[in-house]
Amino acid sequence: MKKIVLTGGPGGGKTTALDLFRREFKDGIHVIPEAATILFENGMKRGFEDGELEKTQLAIYTFQVCLEKIFLDRNPQDCHICDRGTLDSLAYWPESEESFFQAAGSNFETEIKRYDAVIFFETGAAGGADIQSNNPQRTESATQALNLDRKLQAVWSQHPNYHFISSNTSFIDKVMGGLNKIREVLKA
Repeated sequence: MKKIVLTGGPGGGKTTALDLFRREFKDGIHVIPEAATILFENGMKRGFEDGELEKTQLAIYTFQVCLEKIFLDRNPQDCHICDRGTLDSLAYWPESEESFFQAAGSNFETEIKRYDAVIFFETGAAGGADIQSNNPQRTESATQALNLDRKLQAVWSQHPNYHFISSNTSFIDKVMGGLNKIREVLKA
């Protein structure tokens, strides 16, 4: 059993890539959906007022932990690909990293060890591409996407099994690069 995070800045192609991964890997692999998208699709507001952003990110983190546990408990022998991971909340957290971990009741080491590998899809905004998404919950501008992408890279690049998929290739090449990285991780 392996748990892989597919993450990156908004407009990186993660959602589209995951749709293709589901078709390619039919048996023995489960995609754990993005907690934030589920919550936002069901009426939770992003919350930009004082204190609301922290509550929103803490809810996303907690829900992500629960989703992962449910999927792992039901299919303990299989591989799981997470559409984002628990550390994604750090890029959105308005306060210090320490305050996030205090609120979450965790620490960086515990969270990074939750995952066997990280596949990072760089935002298309880094290469000047249009970042319009098929995920209506992604509303960030290109500038916001670049900023979040950099923050996410700073967090996830600390994982010992980190794989960066650049936006400087065609989208098809980017998706194939991610697919090949998953295959490599599964063979390791």
